[in-house]
Amino acid sequence: MKIKKIILNKWIDPALITYYLTQKFGVEGLAWLDSDGKENGEWSIIGVQPKKVIESRDISNLNIKNNPFKNLKNIKDGFWIGWLSYEAGVYIEPKNPWRQSDMATLWLASYDPIIKCNLIKKEIIIEGTNQYELINYKNILNNINTDEENDFIKRNLNFDFSKINLDEMTKDFQKNILKLKNLISIGDLFQANLTTKCEIESIEIYNPLDIYLKIRSKLKAPFGGIIINNSTNNKEAVLSTSPERFLKIDNKYFVESRPIKGTRSRDKDLNQDAINAINLITNEKDRAENIMIVDLIRNDLSKVCETGSIIVPEILKLESFSKVHHLTSVIRGKLKKDNDWVDLLKACWPGGSITGAPKLRACNRLFELEEYERGPYCGSFIKLDWNGEFDSNILIRSFLVKNQKIKIYAGCGIVIDSDPEEETNELKWKLLPLIDALK
Repeated sequence: MKIKKIILNKWIDPALITYYLTQKFGVEGLAWLDSDGKENGEWSIIGVQPKKVIESRDISNLNIKNNPFKNLKNIKDGFWIGWLSYEAGVYIEPKNPWRQSDMATLWLASYDPIIKCNLIKKEIIIEGTNQYELINYKNILNNINTDEENDFIKRNLNFDFSKINLDEMTKDFQKNILKLKNLISIGDLFQANLTTKCEIESIEIYNPLDIYLKIRSKLKAPFGGIIINNSTNNKEAVLSTSPERFLKIDNKYFVESRPIKGTRSRDKDLNQDAINAINLITNEKDRAENIMIVDLIRNDLSKVCETGSIIVPEILKLESFSKVHHLTSVIRGKLKKDNDWVDLLKACWPGGSITGAPKLRACNRLFELEEYERGPYCGSFIKLDWNGEFDSNILIRSFLVKNQKIKIYAGCGIVIDSDPEEETNELKWKLLPLIDALK
């Protein structure tokens, strides 16, 4: 497959590009892998009008047709973007209990052309296999009126927040923390990433891109974005402001994972903000929580990576975002020649940072405590480039849109010395900015 490129001779905000393309081609099937232009957020990638779509939904019927990993193995060359839901774990461990989501387990589409925006170099590249289509896209982008920047963001979207009861949510969350601590104390498991969910309803059915643009005006992240199902029967979309990379493979088979564990709130007072960061870096509980997940991911990678290739070049690194500080570690390895990105994804699914240790035991206990499906939340956005390079995030800080309903989740890693009140505070540091972004 020969890939052609056109480099645009001007810079246009990727949000404006996405808005104009969806005005012309429709929002259905949009995939926009958004970013923040910082260290790990160099590229913003936009695809519209999918050439082909692969979808898996029913996890109650574990046949080959519904198996997302089998479907991923069968895809042809091209540029693919989509999401994989948490409950795809049923194909990893069918003996564990999993809940059916009302959203696709796998939604994946190929795009040609694709638009790549380098946020650091301020460069826009149009890539694809058809020269005529590349020129057509170039003409469309050159005709965008950049004077209208920000005028297209609709801030007067109205939502019903009446179903959110933070007091009740806090009580239930703390009860579950105590149940997990008891299980940990008897050796049933070591850590679990407990989550909670709230639902918001839009006053009318909005374009999911309009919702995302409103959220994005307040929250940006290195591994964010929006993907909208193109099916007329399934009005669903995933909107993300994720700060966490799950798995990446370059064209030399080197693998990287960047798990996040440990959170503190940001503060407008610079001195207090620095104190919060120092408290996070030095806190034994947060450090132990992070290191435990590093060990879990090292073990997952060892299933498909060359012996002796797995290293941890960065551990317990402070990363600061608009609303929170995080502790991030980096694990790298080299994929065995007889394995590919699907083998890697399957070996590591679901992600260690959003499950616990031991992983499948944690999934089991979380199923008992959470009482709802996660769906794409705690799953991943996935991207396969023309040259076989693969990247994915962990879908935390994300919004699941289905018709007029929006589901928002947040979670915390629970270990033996977790304090229920402190964990609830952390939950609010993560959840409240997501709610506020819709106001």
